[in-house]
Amino acid sequence: MSRILRASIDRAALRANLAAVRAAAPGCKVMAVVKANAYGHGLVATATTLAGADAFAVARIEEGVLLREAGINLPVVLLEGVFNGAQLAEAAHRDFELVVHDSSQLALLEGWGRGRRFTLWVKVDTGMNRLGFRPEEFPRAFERLCALPVPPREIRLLTHLARADERDCEMTSAQVARLRAILDQLGPHPAFAGPGGRPVVSIGNSAGLLGWPQARGDWVRPGLALYGVSPFPGQVGTDLGLSAAMTLESSVIAVRRVPRGETVGYGGTWRAERDAAIAIVAAGYGDGVPRHLASGAPVLFAAGTGALAGRVSMDMIAVDVTGLSGVRVGDRATLWGRGLPVERIADHAGTIPYELICGVSQRVPLELR
Repeated sequence: MSRILRASIDRAALRANLAAVRAAAPGCKVMAVVKANAYGHGLVATATTLAGADAFAVARIEEGVLLREAGINLPVVLLEGVFNGAQLAEAAHRDFELVVHDSSQLALLEGWGRGRRFTLWVKVDTGMNRLGFRPEEFPRAFERLCALPVPPREIRLLTHLARADERDCEMTSAQVARLRAILDQLGPHPAFAGPGGRPVVSIGNSAGLLGWPQARGDWVRPGLALYGVSPFPGQVGTDLGLSAAMTLESSVIAVRRVPRGETVGYGGTWRAERDAAIAIVAAGYGDGVPRHLASGAPVLFAAGTGALAGRVSMDMIAVDVTGLSGVRVGDRATLWGRGLPVERIADHAGTIPYELICGVSQRVPLELR
């Protein structure tokens, strides 16, 4: 069946982006972040494509279960950890690795007595102030972990960077320094499996691993970069050697002639300054195109680039194609992806590219190529 609207996922681009991450962080292991349906790219298909990663990271246990049920056996890390005994038992059954960031999770592990040993990632809050043990809380948390009735298979450490996308911000260096101070205080310990008994550490997200060489650790945790999108304002993925993995494209379903002075769409917010040609494209906020996308946002056709005319509707947009020769019903229209970076569209929407690629709705079919 021919699709009017689709999100085309380029598997070769995903693999190339994984290779680019490895080249940017030599010697580091890669925990590929595939939460939120792999940032809208399809959880299982993306994980299968990225089988060359060293581990996968998801936010919640349900996402990890989907990976296991698809036959994916690489290590899976639950970034939010577990929150009750049933989830802990399921994590043991599925052999998930757990992030521990709260004393309530320590209490769950203290009550665990079934013999299954976990690899635990202890989250240190170095400044994000979202999840994790603050530096002054960490020593007591570590003592409790070392005294668990079922000893961990291994204890590892991780932290999350708050402003690594700001290359001139000193906060990233300060966060790394806070973590290093904890490592210096810990010293070698049998619970750690790093060289010389030191802990294995994960620091770098996409911005951290690409922009801050000191903020990588033993494991990096790329998300956005794997999908070919820049984590830095003012840059697009190709600037960093990345390739866009998702192209959201639709079809022209009508071409209208709008006389000078008349308006287009709800609210009449766009008015033709001359006799205009308007292409109606089957894509709207019901598909994930943000309603607040501003008039003038680019839409790419084979004949050239048009400009959004007026408000985004639920199922369609109007695009000014005046001056483009040969835009016809049935022509393909690219909303973002190949030839039109999603970072540019995010700028026109006043948002970040994460929101766009994660927000593609369920009615948009994903097509792998």
